[in-house]
Amino acid sequence: MSKISNVITMLELLNSGKKYSIKELSEILEVSERMIRSYKEELSIAGIYIDTIMGPYGGYVLNQSIRMPVRKFKKNDYELLSQYIANEKNESKKEKLVLLQDKIKGVYKGSIAESKELNLKEETLSKYNCLTRAIKERRKVKILYYSYNKGENERIICPAEMFLFQDGWYVAAFCLLKNDIRHFELRRILKYELLNENF
Repeated sequence: MSKISNVITMLELLNSGKKYSIKELSEILEVSERMIRSYKEELSIAGIYIDTIMGPYGGYVLNQSIRMPVRKFKKNDYELLSQYIANEKNESKKEKLVLLQDKIKGVYKGSIAESKELNLKEETLSKYNCLTRAIKERRKVKILYYSYNKGENERIICPAEMFLFQDGWYVAAFCLLKNDIRHFELRRILKYELLNENF
């Protein structure tokens, strides 16, 4: 994740009222303990003061109320929209609501809550390893990909390069379906299979 993303996530965690040790925060955000201390300093410069509790059971506590922006959709948000869709009589509006639900599903799938349920870090690593192997061996990969506007669709790709953008890994690949270069976000690849066909 980017530095700004990390700082906001740290604030979200502390805003719950729970005490977190520096070690816990560094493990969650996957940065060094030194970086956690740096985030705390930068927040205090911005007027957001995080208290430090000393001792073996110590840690960081946020004793002020911070209004955080809503960054992630939750399961309840997605299910509530399903109820509206079921009750909508106007077909045109219903279609727009379904499209909106698909977009939300894509964002919700990438939320922290969802990633914990799906063990996303381990899953992303497995996809990354498969795709880097495909690049090295010049092999095609069959994927089931979730796109915001079309839902799940199967593709056969020829991976060319892995890259990190904002807080997610992507693969640049030639897509045989679209006959063009496309960028695929790893967390939206639902299934993947390394094929024995070369390109």
